[in-house]
Amino acid sequence: MLVPKSVLASTKSGMAGGVYYTKDAPGRWSQKVGGHMPVVEVSGKTVKVTTPHEMRGYEHYIVKHMVLDADYQFIAEKMFDPSKDSTPFSEYELADYSGKIYVLSVCNKHDTWLASAEV
Repeated sequence: MLVPKSVLASTKSGMAGGVYYTKDAPGRWSQKVGGHMPVVEVSGKTVKVTTPHEMRGYEHYIVKHMVLDADYQFIAEKMFDPSKDSTPFSEYELADYSGKIYVLSVCNKHDTWLASAEV
Protein backbone atom coordinates (compact mmCIF):
# COMPACT_ATOMS: atom_id res chain seq x y z
CA MET A 1 0.00 0.00 0.00
CA LEU A 2 1.41 3.40 -0.94
CA VAL A 3 0.14 6.32 1.08
CA PRO A 4 1.63 9.72 1.87
CA LYS A 5 3.58 9.97 5.11
CA SER A 6 1.13 12.61 6.37
CA VAL A 7 -1.69 10.08 6.25
CA LEU A 8 0.27 7.56 8.32
CA ALA A 9 1.33 10.09 10.90
CA SER A 10 -2.01 11.81 11.40
CA THR A 11 -4.47 10.55 13.98
CA LYS A 12 -7.19 12.54 12.18
CA SER A 13 -6.81 10.56 8.95
CA GLY A 14 -8.96 7.68 10.11
CA MET A 15 -6.07 5.23 10.10
CA ALA A 16 -5.33 5.71 13.81
CA GLY A 17 -8.23 4.10 15.61
CA GLY A 18 -9.00 1.96 12.57
CA VAL A 19 -5.93 0.35 10.96
CA TYR A 20 -3.80 0.70 14.09
CA TYR A 21 -4.56 1.99 17.57
CA THR A 22 -2.95 4.57 19.85
CA LYS A 23 -3.55 5.87 23.35
CA ASP A 24 -5.42 8.84 21.89
CA ALA A 25 -7.21 6.86 19.17
CA PRO A 26 -8.09 3.44 20.61
CA GLY A 27 -11.03 2.99 18.25
CA ARG A 28 -13.16 -0.02 19.05
CA TRP A 29 -10.66 -1.14 21.69
CA SER A 30 -11.01 1.82 24.08
CA GLN A 31 -11.18 -0.56 27.06
CA LYS A 32 -7.94 -2.30 26.00
CA VAL A 33 -5.43 0.57 26.00
CA GLY A 34 -3.72 -0.30 29.31
CA GLY A 35 -2.79 -3.83 28.34
CA HIS A 36 -1.93 -3.26 24.70
CA MET A 37 0.01 0.01 24.35
CA PRO A 38 3.73 -0.70 24.09
CA VAL A 39 5.75 0.95 26.84
CA VAL A 40 8.96 2.29 25.30
CA GLU A 41 12.06 3.14 27.36
CA VAL A 42 15.05 4.76 25.68
CA SER A 43 18.45 4.99 27.31
CA GLY A 44 21.09 6.28 24.92
CA LYS A 45 20.86 3.98 21.90
CA THR A 46 19.11 1.16 23.78
CA VAL A 47 15.37 0.77 23.32
CA LYS A 48 13.38 -1.49 25.64
CA VAL A 49 9.78 -2.35 24.84
CA THR A 50 7.27 -4.02 27.13
CA THR A 51 3.60 -4.61 26.56
CA PRO A 52 1.73 -5.04 29.87
CA HIS A 53 -0.31 -7.91 28.47
CA GLU A 54 -0.85 -11.44 29.67
CA MET A 55 0.41 -14.31 27.59
CA ARG A 56 -2.37 -16.93 27.70
CA GLY A 57 -0.86 -19.44 25.34
CA TYR A 58 -2.15 -19.20 21.79
CA GLU A 59 -5.56 -18.09 23.09
CA HIS A 60 -4.56 -14.44 23.71
CA TYR A 61 -1.02 -13.08 23.40
CA ILE A 62 1.29 -10.46 21.93
CA VAL A 63 2.54 -11.78 18.61
CA LYS A 64 5.46 -9.39 18.14
CA HIS A 65 7.04 -5.98 18.61
CA MET A 66 8.28 -3.99 15.62
CA VAL A 67 10.46 -0.87 15.52
CA LEU A 68 10.19 1.54 12.58
CA ASP A 69 12.19 4.67 11.82
CA ALA A 70 10.78 8.19 11.36
CA ASP A 71 9.84 7.32 7.75
CA TYR A 72 8.04 4.12 8.83
CA GLN A 73 10.85 1.93 7.51
CA PHE A 74 11.58 -1.37 9.26
CA ILE A 75 14.42 -1.37 11.81
CA ALA A 76 13.86 -4.52 13.87
CA GLU A 77 11.30 -6.89 15.33
CA LYS A 78 10.92 -9.63 17.88
CA MET A 79 8.42 -12.46 17.57
CA PHE A 80 7.00 -14.03 20.73
CA ASP A 81 6.22 -17.67 21.42
CA PRO A 82 3.34 -17.73 23.91
CA SER A 83 4.24 -21.26 24.96
CA LYS A 84 7.67 -20.02 26.13
CA ASP A 85 7.55 -16.23 26.63
CA SER A 86 5.82 -15.16 29.85
CA THR A 87 6.20 -11.43 29.15
CA PRO A 88 6.22 -9.53 25.85
CA PHE A 89 9.57 -7.78 26.26
CA SER A 90 12.11 -6.83 23.60
CA GLU A 91 15.35 -4.87 23.54
CA TYR A 92 17.14 -3.23 20.62
CA GLU A 93 20.50 -1.52 20.15
CA LEU A 94 20.13 1.29 17.61
CA ALA A 95 23.78 2.29 17.31
CA ASP A 96 23.41 3.75 13.80
CA TYR A 97 20.10 5.55 14.27
CA SER A 98 18.85 8.65 16.04
CA GLY A 99 15.54 10.42 15.77
CA LYS A 100 11.92 9.41 16.11
CA ILE A 101 10.96 5.76 16.22
CA TYR A 102 7.58 4.09 16.05
CA VAL A 103 7.00 0.93 18.04
CA LEU A 104 4.22 -1.51 17.22
CA SER A 105 2.81 -4.15 19.52
CA VAL A 106 0.65 -6.73 17.77
CA CYS A 107 -2.01 -8.68 19.68
CA ASN A 108 -3.60 -11.77 18.18
CA LYS A 109 -7.08 -10.54 19.21
CA HIS A 110 -6.86 -6.77 19.59
CA ASP A 111 -4.84 -5.74 16.57
CA THR A 112 -1.82 -3.41 16.32
CA TRP A 113 -0.92 -0.64 18.77
CA LEU A 114 1.48 2.23 18.02
CA ALA A 115 3.68 4.30 20.33
CA SER A 116 6.57 6.62 19.51
CA ALA A 117 9.78 7.78 21.16
CA GLU A 118 13.01 9.64 20.40
CA VAL A 119 16.39 7.93 20.23
